[in-house]
Amino acid sequence: MGAEFVQLSLTPLAIGVLAAIACALPGNFLILRRQALIGDAISHVALPGIVVAFLITGTIATWPMMIGAAGAAVVAVVLIEAIRRLGRVEPGAAMGVTFTSLFAAGVLLLEQSDTSSVHLDVEHALYGNLESLIWLSAEGWGSLLDREALADLPPELGRMAAVTLLIAVLTALFWRPLKLSTFDEGFAATLGIRTGLLSLALVMTAAVAAVAAFDAVGSIIVIAMFICPPAAARLMTNRLEVQVAWSLVFATLSAVLGYVLAGYGPLWLGGNDAVSAAGMIATVSGVILGLACFFAPHRSRIGAPREAEG
Repeated sequence: MGAEFVQLSLTPLAIGVLAAIACALPGNFLILRRQALIGDAISHVALPGIVVAFLITGTIATWPMMIGAAGAAVVAVVLIEAIRRLGRVEPGAAMGVTFTSLFAAGVLLLEQSDTSSVHLDVEHALYGNLESLIWLSAEGWGSLLDREALADLPPELGRMAAVTLLIAVLTALFWRPLKLSTFDEGFAATLGIRTGLLSLALVMTAAVAAVAAFDAVGSIIVIAMFICPPAAARLMTNRLEVQVAWSLVFATLSAVLGYVLAGYGPLWLGGNDAVSAAGMIATVSGVILGLACFFAPHRSRIGAPREAEG
């Protein structure tokens, strides 16, 4: 059983946990800034950019995907501003039209292009290919010390680990400016903190996490992890440090329980087939948020996120 777990489940589980943590870290600040749907917007905008990058380069390497997603984000900003000015509509409506249109364009491109050979299609865009990221060279726990076996690890694990570490380091380095600008932007500006640039950097960090996780886990987990663990953590405490810690616990718990339930839940209920790991992880994160809404100590403060203490 140990050898089978290491070969078939260890790397997908690790990638799922890393993706959840990478999204939850910036998600805490997006929640407190009332920008929780930024993660949803990034996921919608990234899809057509990633597809176009693949069609141009013929590869799903990290940098072309990042550049494609960044280009799509620039196009989205231009379209939003054009719709807002020419159509004279509110920014929220312009954003809604732009994001849904770009996502639909991305889905259409996927359906009309031959991308199935590289696991880039509608199913993988939504649910990822988490279950297929197995470690074929592993023969047991001893493979963790085997250089030849480690060289055959799925590349998604290394990319996701690097991005998660980068986001964690950036969060630690800019903790004080992020905290000040989140709770009192005016006071932060008087201290010389460039709040506009910091907000842009936060969104860019969220975009990096979303694009890095997109190939492995799909947009479903990305959207859920930006919102559910931080929102549940917000209901557990009024202290930012404790909130971040709770969000990491909830993100990890969602990934582990979701992956296990996806594989064994249907069997326990008498079924014969497993379900999508990404979908189940998102479901578990939603259940945790629902439980927090009913039983968390600060559930009555859900409408007032800025009352949290630094």
